[in-house]
Amino acid sequence: MSEKMLIKQGNIHNAIEKEAFVADILIEKGKIAKIAEMITGPVINDADLLDASGYDIYPGFVDAHCHLGLDGYAVEFPGQDFNELGDPVTPQLSAIDAINPQDKTFQMARAGGVTCVATGPGSSNVIGGTFCAIKTYGHRIDDMIVKEKVGMKIAFGENPKNCYKDKGVCSRMSIAAKLREELYKAKYYEKKMMATGYPDETDYSRLPAYDAKMEALLPVIRGELPLKAHVHRADDIFTAIRIAREFGLDLRLDHVTDGALIAEDLAKEGYPVAVGPSFGHATKFELKNKDFTTPALLAKAGCQVSIITDSPVIEEKYLPLCAGRAIHEGLDAFTALQAVTMNAAKHIGIEGRVGSIEEGKDADFVILKGNPFAVDTRILYTIINGKIVYSDKK
Repeated sequence: MSEKMLIKQGNIHNAIEKEAFVADILIEKGKIAKIAEMITGPVINDADLLDASGYDIYPGFVDAHCHLGLDGYAVEFPGQDFNELGDPVTPQLSAIDAINPQDKTFQMARAGGVTCVATGPGSSNVIGGTFCAIKTYGHRIDDMIVKEKVGMKIAFGENPKNCYKDKGVCSRMSIAAKLREELYKAKYYEKKMMATGYPDETDYSRLPAYDAKMEALLPVIRGELPLKAHVHRADDIFTAIRIAREFGLDLRLDHVTDGALIAEDLAKEGYPVAVGPSFGHATKFELKNKDFTTPALLAKAGCQVSIITDSPVIEEKYLPLCAGRAIHEGLDAFTALQAVTMNAAKHIGIEGRVGSIEEGKDADFVILKGNPFAVDTRILYTIINGKIVYSDKK
Protein backbone atom coordinates (compact mmCIF):
# COMPACT_ATOMS: atom_id res chain seq x y z
CA MET A 1 0.00 0.00 0.00
CA SER A 2 1.27 3.44 -0.94
CA GLU A 3 1.99 6.16 1.63
CA LYS A 4 -0.20 8.37 -0.54
CA MET A 5 -3.97 8.33 -0.93
CA LEU A 6 -6.15 10.54 -3.11
CA ILE A 7 -9.76 10.87 -2.01
CA LYS A 8 -11.67 12.12 -5.02
CA GLN A 9 -14.61 14.50 -5.12
CA GLY A 10 -16.17 13.90 -1.74
CA ASN A 11 -18.58 16.35 -0.12
CA ILE A 12 -16.34 17.72 2.63
CA HIS A 13 -17.72 18.86 6.00
CA ASN A 14 -14.53 20.26 7.51
CA ALA A 15 -15.99 21.31 10.94
CA ILE A 16 -14.60 24.83 10.40
CA GLU A 17 -16.99 26.20 7.77
CA LYS A 18 -20.73 25.60 8.02
CA GLU A 19 -21.18 24.88 4.34
CA ALA A 20 -19.85 21.66 2.81
CA PHE A 21 -17.92 21.70 -0.47
CA VAL A 22 -16.78 19.16 -3.05
CA ALA A 23 -13.01 18.70 -3.40
CA ASP A 24 -10.12 16.27 -3.58
CA ILE A 25 -7.97 15.40 -0.56
CA LEU A 26 -4.37 14.28 -0.96
CA ILE A 27 -2.89 12.31 1.92
CA GLU A 28 0.86 11.81 2.36
CA LYS A 29 2.46 9.89 5.22
CA GLY A 30 -0.69 10.02 7.33
CA LYS A 31 -1.22 13.78 6.98
CA ILE A 32 -3.54 15.93 4.89
CA ALA A 33 -1.12 17.28 2.29
CA LYS A 34 -3.53 19.20 0.07
CA ILE A 35 -7.21 20.03 -0.33
CA ALA A 36 -8.26 21.44 -3.70
CA GLU A 37 -11.13 21.45 -6.15
CA MET A 38 -9.15 19.08 -8.39
CA ILE A 39 -5.71 17.62 -7.67
CA THR A 40 -3.75 16.39 -10.68
CA GLY A 41 -0.20 16.04 -11.93
CA PRO A 42 2.91 14.27 -10.62
CA VAL A 43 1.93 14.93 -7.00
CA ILE A 44 -0.63 12.11 -7.20
CA ASN A 45 1.76 9.58 -8.74
CA ASP A 46 1.64 6.25 -6.88
CA ALA A 47 -1.33 7.40 -4.78
CA ASP A 48 -4.05 4.91 -3.89
CA LEU A 49 -7.38 6.19 -5.21
CA LEU A 50 -10.61 6.32 -3.19
CA ASP A 51 -13.55 7.62 -5.21
CA ALA A 52 -15.81 9.48 -2.78
CA SER A 53 -18.16 10.93 -5.39
CA GLY A 54 -21.63 11.20 -3.90
CA TYR A 55 -20.35 10.56 -0.37
CA ASP A 56 -19.93 12.85 2.63
CA ILE A 57 -16.56 13.22 4.37
CA TYR A 58 -16.33 14.30 8.00
CA PRO A 59 -13.40 14.63 10.38
CA GLY A 60 -12.89 11.54 12.50
CA PHE A 61 -15.03 11.84 15.60
CA VAL A 62 -13.30 12.75 18.87
CA ASP A 63 -14.48 11.79 22.37
CA ALA A 64 -13.09 14.17 25.01
CA HIS A 65 -13.84 11.85 27.95
CA CYS A 66 -14.04 8.07 28.17
CA HIS A 67 -12.33 5.02 29.63
CA LEU A 68 -11.72 3.17 26.38
CA GLY A 69 -9.18 0.38 26.75
CA LEU A 70 -9.26 0.61 30.55
CA ASP A 71 -12.48 -1.35 31.05
CA GLY A 72 -12.41 -4.55 29.04
CA TYR A 73 -15.31 -5.91 27.02
CA ALA A 74 -17.04 -8.88 28.69
CA VAL A 75 -14.15 -9.65 31.07
CA GLU A 76 -15.30 -8.14 34.40
CA PHE A 77 -12.64 -7.42 37.07
CA PRO A 78 -9.56 -8.78 35.22
CA GLY A 79 -10.05 -6.06 32.61
CA GLN A 80 -11.23 -3.26 34.89
CA ASP A 81 -8.26 -0.94 35.21
CA PHE A 82 -9.79 2.52 35.42
CA ASN A 83 -10.40 2.90 39.17
CA GLU A 84 -7.80 2.70 41.94
CA LEU A 85 -9.33 1.87 45.33
CA GLY A 86 -6.40 1.87 47.74
CA ASP A 87 -5.79 5.60 48.07
CA PRO A 88 -8.06 8.61 47.37
CA VAL A 89 -5.08 10.58 45.98
CA THR A 90 -3.20 8.98 43.06
CA PRO A 91 -1.94 11.70 40.69
CA GLN A 92 1.09 9.55 39.81
CA LEU A 93 -1.05 7.09 37.84
CA SER A 94 -0.96 7.33 34.05
CA ALA A 95 -3.61 5.91 31.74
CA ILE A 96 -1.14 4.71 29.14
CA ASP A 97 0.11 2.04 31.56
CA ALA A 98 -3.23 0.21 31.57
CA ILE A 99 -4.78 0.64 28.11
CA ASN A 100 -5.35 -2.59 26.19
CA PRO A 101 -5.43 -1.82 22.44
CA GLN A 102 -6.46 -5.41 21.67
CA ASP A 103 -9.79 -4.99 23.46
CA LYS A 104 -12.87 -5.36 21.24
CA THR A 105 -14.08 -1.88 22.19
CA PHE A 106 -11.48 -0.32 19.88
CA GLN A 107 -12.94 -2.13 16.87
CA MET A 108 -16.40 -0.97 17.93
CA ALA A 109 -15.20 2.62 18.24
CA ARG A 110 -13.80 2.57 14.70
CA ALA A 111 -17.07 1.14 13.40
CA GLY A 112 -18.77 4.23 14.84
CA GLY A 113 -16.32 6.61 13.19
CA VAL A 114 -14.54 7.49 16.44
CA THR A 115 -10.87 7.96 15.57
CA CYS A 116 -9.44 9.70 18.66
CA VAL A 117 -10.34 9.70 22.35
CA ALA A 118 -9.20 11.06 25.68
CA THR A 119 -9.17 8.08 28.01
CA GLY A 120 -8.09 7.75 31.59
CA PRO A 121 -8.85 7.01 35.23
CA GLY A 122 -12.38 6.84 36.61
CA SER A 123 -13.98 8.99 39.27
CA SER A 124 -13.50 7.02 42.46
CA ASN A 125 -10.52 9.14 43.53
CA VAL A 126 -10.32 12.78 44.56
CA ILE A 127 -7.24 12.89 42.32
CA GLY A 128 -7.11 9.96 39.92
CA GLY A 129 -4.16 10.41 37.55
CA THR A 130 -3.59 11.59 33.99
CA PHE A 131 -5.74 11.13 30.91
CA CYS A 132 -4.09 10.63 27.53
CA ALA A 133 -5.27 11.25 23.96
CA ILE A 134 -4.93 8.26 21.63
CA LYS A 135 -6.03 7.09 18.22
CA THR A 136 -8.43 4.14 18.22
CA TYR A 137 -6.26 2.05 15.87
CA GLY A 138 -3.05 0.22 16.68
CA HIS A 139 -1.72 -2.82 18.51
CA ARG A 140 0.76 -0.99 20.75
CA ILE A 141 -0.26 1.98 22.87
CA ASP A 142 3.10 3.74 22.36
CA ASP A 143 2.29 4.08 18.65
CA MET A 144 -1.29 5.31 19.23
CA ILE A 145 -0.56 8.29 21.46
CA VAL A 146 -1.50 11.75 20.23
CA LYS A 147 -0.66 13.40 23.56
CA GLU A 148 0.50 11.45 26.60
CA LYS A 149 -1.01 13.79 29.21
CA VAL A 150 -4.06 15.92 28.46
CA GLY A 151 -5.46 16.44 31.94
CA MET A 152 -5.17 15.53 35.62
CA LYS A 153 -8.37 13.79 36.66
CA ILE A 154 -10.10 15.05 39.78
CA ALA A 155 -13.56 14.08 41.03
CA PHE A 156 -16.26 15.62 43.19
CA GLY A 157 -19.52 14.35 44.59
CA GLU A 158 -20.94 10.91 45.17
CA ASN A 159 -18.20 8.73 43.70
CA PRO A 160 -15.28 9.69 45.98
CA LYS A 161 -17.69 9.83 48.95
CA ASN A 162 -18.92 6.29 48.30
CA CYS A 163 -15.47 4.83 47.64
CA TYR A 164 -13.44 6.43 50.42
CA LYS A 165 -15.76 7.08 53.35
CA ASP A 166 -13.51 4.76 55.41
CA LYS A 167 -10.50 6.97 54.63
CA GLY A 168 -11.88 10.30 55.74
CA VAL A 169 -13.62 11.37 52.51
CA CYS A 170 -17.18 11.51 53.81
CA SER A 171 -18.50 14.84 52.53
CA ARG A 172 -18.07 17.38 49.79
CA MET A 173 -16.15 19.49 52.30
CA SER A 174 -13.58 16.73 52.80
CA ILE A 175 -13.22 16.20 49.04
CA ALA A 176 -12.44 19.88 48.51
CA ALA A 177 -10.15 19.95 51.55
CA LYS A 178 -8.22 16.89 50.35
CA LEU A 179 -7.74 18.42 46.89
CA ARG A 180 -6.55 21.72 48.35
CA GLU A 181 -4.17 19.90 50.69
CA GLU A 182 -2.47 18.09 47.82
CA LEU A 183 -2.26 21.21 45.65
CA TYR A 184 -0.65 23.17 48.51
CA LYS A 185 1.80 20.32 49.08
CA ALA A 186 2.73 20.45 45.41
CA LYS A 187 3.28 24.22 45.60
CA TYR A 188 5.60 23.83 48.59
CA TYR A 189 7.38 20.92 46.92
CA GLU A 190 8.08 23.12 43.91
CA LYS A 191 9.30 26.01 46.12
CA LYS A 192 11.74 23.67 47.82
CA MET A 193 13.03 22.57 44.42
CA MET A 194 13.40 26.15 43.19
CA ALA A 195 15.32 27.08 46.34
CA THR A 196 18.05 24.63 45.29
CA GLY A 197 18.64 26.51 42.03
CA TYR A 198 16.66 23.96 40.04
CA PRO A 199 17.00 23.30 37.16
CA ASP A 200 20.03 25.37 36.09
CA GLU A 201 22.31 25.32 39.12
CA THR A 202 20.79 22.62 41.27
CA ASP A 203 22.23 21.88 44.70
CA TYR A 204 21.20 18.25 44.72
CA SER A 205 22.01 17.87 48.40
CA ARG A 206 19.11 20.22 49.19
CA LEU A 207 16.49 18.73 46.87
CA PRO A 208 13.41 17.41 48.67
CA ALA A 209 13.03 13.63 48.81
CA TYR A 210 11.49 12.31 45.60
CA ASP A 211 7.69 12.18 45.83
CA ALA A 212 5.88 10.62 42.86
CA LYS A 213 2.58 12.30 43.73
CA MET A 214 4.11 15.76 43.96
CA GLU A 215 6.13 15.25 40.78
CA ALA A 216 2.90 14.36 38.95
CA LEU A 217 1.19 17.51 40.24
CA LEU A 218 4.00 19.90 39.28
CA PRO A 219 2.73 20.37 35.68
CA VAL A 220 -0.69 21.23 37.13
CA ILE A 221 0.71 23.81 39.53
CA ARG A 222 2.81 25.31 36.72
CA GLY A 223 -0.22 25.68 34.43
CA GLU A 224 1.10 23.15 31.94
CA LEU A 225 -1.62 20.53 32.55
CA PRO A 226 -5.30 21.30 33.19
CA LEU A 227 -7.41 19.76 35.89
CA LYS A 228 -10.03 17.47 34.33
CA ALA A 229 -12.94 17.64 36.74
CA HIS A 230 -15.67 15.03 37.15
CA VAL A 231 -18.61 17.26 38.15
CA HIS A 232 -22.35 16.62 37.92
CA ARG A 233 -24.11 18.82 40.48
CA ALA A 234 -24.10 22.60 40.16
CA ASP A 235 -22.46 23.08 43.57
CA ASP A 236 -19.64 20.68 42.62
CA ILE A 237 -19.09 22.59 39.38
CA PHE A 238 -18.70 25.84 41.28
CA THR A 239 -16.38 24.22 43.83
CA ALA A 240 -14.12 23.03 41.02
CA ILE A 241 -14.07 26.54 39.57
CA ARG A 242 -13.41 28.10 42.97
CA ILE A 243 -10.41 25.85 43.64
CA ALA A 244 -9.01 26.34 40.13
CA ARG A 245 -9.20 30.12 40.62
CA GLU A 246 -7.66 29.90 44.09
CA PHE A 247 -4.55 28.20 42.67
CA GLY A 248 -4.55 29.90 39.26
CA LEU A 249 -5.03 26.59 37.44
CA ASP A 250 -6.40 25.60 34.06
CA LEU A 251 -9.64 23.62 34.21
CA ARG A 252 -11.90 21.42 32.08
CA LEU A 253 -15.41 20.53 33.25
CA ASP A 254 -16.66 17.03 32.39
CA HIS A 255 -20.22 15.62 32.64
CA VAL A 256 -21.81 18.95 33.76
CA THR A 257 -25.18 17.28 34.32
CA ASP A 258 -26.64 20.36 36.02
CA GLY A 259 -25.24 22.63 33.31
CA ALA A 260 -28.64 23.81 32.12
CA LEU A 261 -29.35 25.20 35.60
CA ILE A 262 -26.28 27.43 35.55
CA ALA A 263 -25.65 27.96 31.83
CA GLU A 264 -25.23 31.73 32.01
CA ASP A 265 -22.76 31.45 34.89
CA LEU A 266 -20.70 28.85 33.01
CA ALA A 267 -20.61 30.99 29.90
CA LYS A 268 -19.24 33.92 31.95
CA GLU A 269 -16.61 31.69 33.57
CA GLY A 270 -15.40 30.56 30.14
CA TYR A 271 -14.22 27.04 31.00
CA PRO A 272 -14.82 24.38 28.32
CA VAL A 273 -17.60 21.91 29.15
CA ALA A 274 -18.05 18.30 28.05
CA VAL A 275 -21.59 16.98 28.50
CA GLY A 276 -22.59 13.37 29.01
CA PRO A 277 -23.24 10.52 29.22
CA SER A 278 -26.86 11.42 28.53
CA PHE A 279 -28.31 8.10 27.40
CA GLY A 280 -29.79 5.77 29.99
CA HIS A 281 -31.25 5.74 33.46
CA ALA A 282 -30.28 8.17 36.22
CA THR A 283 -28.49 5.64 38.41
CA LYS A 284 -27.70 8.06 41.26
CA PHE A 285 -29.09 11.25 42.75
CA GLU A 286 -26.66 13.65 41.11
CA LEU A 287 -27.77 12.47 37.66
CA LYS A 288 -31.41 13.41 38.15
CA ASN A 289 -31.14 16.42 35.80
CA LYS A 290 -29.34 14.70 32.93
CA ASP A 291 -31.01 15.49 29.63
CA PHE A 292 -30.13 15.86 25.96
CA THR A 293 -31.35 19.47 26.08
CA THR A 294 -28.26 20.44 28.13
CA PRO A 295 -25.78 20.81 25.22
CA ALA A 296 -28.15 23.14 23.38
CA LEU A 297 -28.80 25.32 26.41
CA LEU A 298 -25.08 25.59 27.21
CA ALA A 299 -24.16 26.36 23.60
CA LYS A 300 -26.90 28.98 23.35
CA ALA A 301 -25.50 30.66 26.47
CA GLY A 302 -22.07 30.86 24.80
CA CYS A 303 -20.15 27.86 26.20
CA GLN A 304 -17.69 25.73 24.22
CA VAL A 305 -19.54 22.41 24.31
CA SER A 306 -18.33 18.87 23.67
CA ILE A 307 -20.45 15.73 23.82
CA ILE A 308 -18.98 12.65 25.51
CA THR A 309 -19.88 8.99 26.03
CA ASP A 310 -17.98 8.22 29.25
CA SER A 311 -17.48 4.85 27.55
CA PRO A 312 -18.23 2.13 28.68
CA VAL A 313 -21.26 3.93 30.18
CA ILE A 314 -22.32 4.48 26.56
CA GLU A 315 -20.57 2.36 23.95
CA GLU A 316 -17.99 4.45 22.13
CA LYS A 317 -19.52 3.74 18.73
CA TYR A 318 -22.66 5.64 19.77
CA LEU A 319 -20.89 9.00 20.15
CA PRO A 320 -22.42 10.32 16.87
CA LEU A 321 -25.88 9.15 18.00
CA CYS A 322 -25.47 11.18 21.19
CA ALA A 323 -24.86 14.21 18.98
CA GLY A 324 -27.97 13.27 17.02
CA ARG A 325 -30.11 13.18 20.14
CA ALA A 326 -28.75 16.60 21.14
CA ILE A 327 -29.77 17.94 17.71
CA HIS A 328 -33.24 16.48 18.23
CA GLU A 329 -33.42 18.42 21.51
CA GLY A 330 -32.45 21.77 20.01
CA LEU A 331 -28.70 21.81 19.38
CA ASP A 332 -27.70 23.38 16.07
CA ALA A 333 -26.44 20.67 13.67
CA PHE A 334 -23.12 22.40 12.97
CA THR A 335 -22.50 22.96 16.68
CA ALA A 336 -23.26 19.27 17.24
CA LEU A 337 -20.64 18.36 14.63
CA GLN A 338 -18.09 20.55 16.38
CA ALA A 339 -19.07 19.02 19.73
CA VAL A 340 -17.68 15.66 18.56
CA THR A 341 -14.84 17.04 16.44
CA MET A 342 -13.21 20.47 16.85
CA ASN A 343 -14.59 21.39 20.28
CA ALA A 344 -13.71 17.96 21.63
CA ALA A 345 -10.17 18.33 20.28
CA LYS A 346 -9.87 21.77 21.89
CA HIS A 347 -11.19 20.40 25.18
CA ILE A 348 -8.21 18.04 25.39
CA GLY A 349 -5.64 20.31 23.75
CA ILE A 350 -5.00 18.44 20.49
CA GLU A 351 -6.80 20.69 17.99
CA GLY A 352 -3.53 21.19 16.13
CA ARG A 353 -3.70 17.59 14.93
CA VAL A 354 -7.33 16.44 14.86
CA GLY A 355 -10.90 17.71 14.94
CA SER A 356 -11.18 19.27 11.48
CA ILE A 357 -10.27 18.64 7.87
CA GLU A 358 -7.41 21.06 7.18
CA GLU A 359 -4.07 20.82 5.45
CA GLY A 360 -1.32 19.67 7.78
CA LYS A 361 -3.59 17.81 10.17
CA ASP A 362 -3.80 14.06 10.68
CA ALA A 363 -5.68 12.26 7.91
CA ASP A 364 -8.58 11.02 10.06
CA PHE A 365 -11.94 10.82 8.29
CA VAL A 366 -15.39 9.32 8.40
CA ILE A 367 -16.89 8.67 4.97
CA LEU A 368 -20.60 7.93 4.59
CA LYS A 369 -23.67 8.92 2.67
CA GLY A 370 -26.06 11.18 4.49
CA ASN A 371 -26.34 12.38 8.07
CA PRO A 372 -23.70 10.92 10.44
CA PHE A 373 -25.99 11.55 13.40
CA ALA A 374 -28.96 9.55 12.13
CA VAL A 375 -29.55 6.07 13.49
CA ASP A 376 -29.96 4.49 10.06
CA THR A 377 -26.82 5.97 8.44
CA ARG A 378 -24.13 3.42 7.62
CA ILE A 379 -20.48 4.43 7.88
CA LEU A 380 -18.68 3.29 4.74
CA TYR A 381 -15.08 4.00 5.74
CA THR A 382 -13.19 5.09 8.84
CA ILE A 383 -9.70 6.36 8.06
CA ILE A 384 -6.98 6.96 10.67
CA ASN A 385 -3.60 8.42 9.77
CA GLY A 386 -4.40 7.93 6.08
CA LYS A 387 -5.21 4.23 6.46
CA ILE A 388 -8.61 2.59 6.03
CA VAL A 389 -9.19 0.93 9.41
CA TYR A 390 -12.88 0.10 8.98
CA SER A 391 -14.96 -0.54 5.88
CA ASP A 392 -18.60 -1.40 5.35
CA LYS A 393 -18.63 -0.60 1.63
CA LYS A 394 -20.88 -3.06 -0.18
